[in-house]
Amino acid sequence: MKIAIYGQYYKAEDKKYVKELINILSSHKIEIIIEENYYLALEKHIKITGIKTFASYKELNNSFDLMFTIGGDGTILRAVTFIRDSNIPIVGINTGRLGFLATVQKEEITNAVELLLKKQFKIKERSLLSVTTSPKIESLASLNFALNEVSVNRKNTASMITIETYLDDDYLTSYWADGLIIATPTGSTGYSLSCGGPIITPQAKSFAITPISPHNLNARPLVIPDDTIVKFIVSGRENKFFLSLDSRITTINSNTEVSIKKSDFNLKMVEIKQQTFIKTLREKLHWGRDTRN
Repeated sequence: MKIAIYGQYYKAEDKKYVKELINILSSHKIEIIIEENYYLALEKHIKITGIKTFASYKELNNSFDLMFTIGGDGTILRAVTFIRDSNIPIVGINTGRLGFLATVQKEEITNAVELLLKKQFKIKERSLLSVTTSPKIESLASLNFALNEVSVNRKNTASMITIETYLDDDYLTSYWADGLIIATPTGSTGYSLSCGGPIITPQAKSFAITPISPHNLNARPLVIPDDTIVKFIVSGRENKFFLSLDSRITTINSNTEVSIKKSDFNLKMVEIKQQTFIKTLREKLHWGRDTRN
């Protein structure tokens, strides 16, 4: 068995959990390969010898059985830039806060590994968004996909912007707002939710369009089929705007046409021991719990 490990950065409070993960994997004679920058941070605090590293998505292929991420949901979003279309399933160990994606709690690492080895898990596929622009933007040449959402926001102004929006070339509306979010079901519990967007279950074949602080109060979030192509052109008092793919940000000009559609590949997420999306939702949002006292 061959396992990749990825973390964005080393945190002192994560030390015991990283050691536990490496020790339990090593005890089962599992080959471990750690992302290079994370390895360099770890080796200053943890004795790790004889472990190989990877530095690029080109080094990840179908010889890997799984990737463990150590951190929160943001770590998984970064890990996707390494996984891409390699079909390596992700196991998210939550050492962060909320953890809608990273559902293995840090206290459950050993138990989770044992369940994985016993094949007591399910693979759940998550849709991604793919972005193209006209004219082309060089920074999106190889990283033009997003797991959570694609959003456009104002950049050098406090004034609202106008987002002229089309669905399958059919004019929808021009949003007057601080920005616009196109979210996947995975991203529906993130930025979109904080802006009043709907929660969408992961296997629903839908995307959500959510305006950010719209000037028109009747501009409501909209759920659309995931085979819809969304296009928009942004204008405003300034000529440059932020285009964000998950946490990766680039700048677009007011004459740029942005086209968003479902990506040609999905992300595989590992679901262990009945830690379903519904259970995670209920626990993280405290549904059915009296929190008044």
